[in-house]
Amino acid sequence: MRYFDFTLTPEEGSIHPVDTIIAEHAGVTREALLHINALGDGTGVMLYRLRGDAAPIQEALTEVADVIAHDVLDVEGDVFHLYLHVRPGEPAGKLMALAQKYALIIDTPLAFTDRGGLRVTVVGTHDMLRRALEALPEDIQISVEQVGQYSPERPYLLSLLTERQAEVFQLAVEMGYYEIPRQTTHEKLANELDCAPSTIDEHLRKAESRVLSTLVD
Repeated sequence: MRYFDFTLTPEEGSIHPVDTIIAEHAGVTREALLHINALGDGTGVMLYRLRGDAAPIQEALTEVADVIAHDVLDVEGDVFHLYLHVRPGEPAGKLMALAQKYALIIDTPLAFTDRGGLRVTVVGTHDMLRRALEALPEDIQISVEQVGQYSPERPYLLSLLTERQAEVFQLAVEMGYYEIPRQTTHEKLANELDCAPSTIDEHLRKAESRVLSTLVD
């Protein structure tokens, strides 16, 4: 089995009309899609991890025709989970249909980037992955970042980190800290997370040590 890591950038900036509402709501920030699934009747279910004020977005979704049901779960500080049962919408419908047609696994969670893209890992045979990529609609742009042999343990490396270590580590990757040449600094990361550069250095060193030690072991 092979995997493709890629960033998905829908033409309209979101994967579903309800996702557009969430993205444009001033009170919340999308962090990740923890689960996404298409049901037999064409509707879909999604579980978001969001940051911000849960009450206004929950109230706003009450008036949205595409939302069949919704619920807020596990509110902790300004982080909460949002369950949605939604009517069919694009491009999510096309993407889920492709995954079903070519027997692909969408490996969750899916992380949102600062620019509104969605980082996706898809798993399947090499031939099926190739055919699915060739069948992508023209209004969906993707940037393939990594391809390799899939291991079920791979997505769970970040679960070894504390919540703060994972937050710093993911932001560092998104801002190009590990690119060559390096695209950001401890100072810029610290500004984003409102902490000291020395704190960023400590979190990154611990995160790197934990992840690399696990890979070597």
